[in-house]
Amino acid sequence: MTAAKATTLSEQFRRGELFTVECPSREVLKHVTSRWGVLILVALMEGTHRFSDLRRKVGGVSEKMLAQTLQNLEKDGFINRISLPVVPPHVEYSLTPMGEEISHKVVSLADWIEENLPRVMKAQQAANRL
Repeated sequence: MTAAKATTLSEQFRRGELFTVECPSREVLKHVTSRWGVLILVALMEGTHRFSDLRRKVGGVSEKMLAQTLQNLEKDGFINRISLPVVPPHVEYSLTPMGEEISHKVVSLADWIEENLPRVMKAQQAANRL
């Protein structure tokens, strides 16, 4: 090991570019950790889905928000979009290898939230009583 101390990625983020307004990683972070981004990535871990299937699966998302979120995740390289030449149009979405990697991270976060929801709700109730 060199004289410079090795740091974890999270330590680098805390002191690195993520806190700079112009840092492009902020946009990617926003796409991946948005409510719809998380749910879409988790849904696509089950396999390829059509637009309408995703809309049903991700309850409450508008058509516009679903399309916008899918476009952002596709631009970031996390999602494959395949348009099949049929009538009516048939578009399928699936995870890229990089999308699979980030999805596992997002699922860990979602799992933690689900497992700890009673604790979070208790804290929220306590805060509301103040």
